[in-house]
Amino acid sequence: MLRFSFLLTFLFSLALNAQNNNAVGVGEKLVYTASYNMSGIMTNLAEVTMETDAVKTSKATLLRLKCTAFTYSKWDSFFKIRDLYETYVNPKTLKPYLHNRDINEGGYYKNMKYTFSHKTNTVKSVQTKKNNHVENKTISIAPDTKDIISTLYGIRTFDLRNLSPGTSKVFSILFDRTEEKGKVTYLGKETISTPLGKKACYKLSIGSASSNTLNGTLWLTADENKIPVLVKFKIPVGSGELKIKSVSGLKH
Repeated sequence: MLRFSFLLTFLFSLALNAQNNNAVGVGEKLVYTASYNMSGIMTNLAEVTMETDAVKTSKATLLRLKCTAFTYSKWDSFFKIRDLYETYVNPKTLKPYLHNRDINEGGYYKNMKYTFSHKTNTVKSVQTKKNNHVENKTISIAPDTKDIISTLYGIRTFDLRNLSPGTSKVFSILFDRTEEKGKVTYLGKETISTPLGKKACYKLSIGSASSNTLNGTLWLTADENKIPVLVKFKIPVGSGELKIKSVSGLKH
């Protein structure tokens, strides 16, 4: 249940008017508090951190997009989460080359690695589970399909300034070796209170394109950084929030 909830909080994608990356730089760090509605009370359960750094290879310098999630120690006995998501991308376009997902949630462990081939629109995947069972599989994908982390950061390369409320787009994310369809609708601008102060934001609705299983609302700062400051989501078994806690190293 919680694994499903954390997946929802990462579905921040809007495939409209993509531009080269001018928002995400090296050394950025965003820290969030993740909360879940327990018996009518929104309870802080975990911390989510997103950060970037440069990685040099023999051929190029890539940007590593890293996201970690962990439950606070007092909740570990209830449902312990220790998750790592990271993707190596082109710094200018945020196109993914390599993706690694390492999750340990309530005793459930899985590692998933993707190697993207954009020339052939395929992904080589390697899945390893707790019993060290390894499974290799090559997947055909649509040209614009991305992993969940490059999707998350990719929203910040999009031009949201002149969208009309009600504008929608369907997009694809590769998750657990399956292309998932999501839908984002632009709702307009709204100023909200955050731990960083009052922020003018772009407001978006997010959800599944094929069912009512997922639905939520996302607020992005209406500036050159376009950082997610608040997410509210609902699923059949409950609701939760992801709130910004601190920021550092912003490009603008």
